[in-house]
Amino acid sequence: MFIRYISKIHMQPHSRSESMKVVALQNTPQEKDECCAKTKIRRLITEEIGAQNTSRLFEMDSGGYSPLHKHAREHIIFVLQGEGLVFNGEKTQTIKTGDSLFITPNELHQFLNKSQKTLTFLCIEPSNLG
Repeated sequence: MFIRYISKIHMQPHSRSESMKVVALQNTPQEKDECCAKTKIRRLITEEIGAQNTSRLFEMDSGGYSPLHKHAREHIIFVLQGEGLVFNGEKTQTIKTGDSLFITPNELHQFLNKSQKTLTFLCIEPSNLG
């Protein structure tokens, strides 16, 4: 069934303006995140390539944390590696490898890495283009 579906996709004409973008992690510069302590960020999929949703990779070292903050946009977090805590202003929950989080618009949230290993997570949110 899956192979038939893929075959149908390949048989459909494609527009050159709608081309797939591949972003290699090793070609994405690692930046120090100014708002988060002991955290580096990589901007993977960005508005500059026309994306309606953006993705950033966060690498939070042991003892790292973000401020308690909120955004006007929802975002989805997927924990790739490690363990940490997320706080919403009232409740603290443990997050670990394989966990997904949905943070609603204007919801308070804060991340904290109390483990000895790096906490790595992917953040996906709507871009300003959407």
